[in-house]
Amino acid sequence: MKEFKLAAWPDLPPVYQRTAYRRMLSDMSQRYITLPRLAERSGLSRHDVRQFIEMLDARGMLAERDSSAPDSIFDSLRPLGGWIRRALTAQT
Repeated sequence: MKEFKLAAWPDLPPVYQRTAYRRMLSDMSQRYITLPRLAERSGLSRHDVRQFIEMLDARGMLAERDSSAPDSIFDSLRPLGGWIRRALTAQT
């Protein structure tokens, strides 16, 4: 599943100047988030959220990733932490 993050803050056309759309922009400005989660948090239908996402994408204002990607470099290093812990335990 795709996750979306805002790459630039848009000037919204009048049709999107509602609290629900601003809430989605706020969420996407802080983290990658899925379409179903955006719909849940905004209270809008998935169809409305999808249209909004498509508008932002057409303007080049979105970053996308697969939801299986780690949130940060520290998440990707998590297996390394277990290896270091085991190595230190073996030395004592």
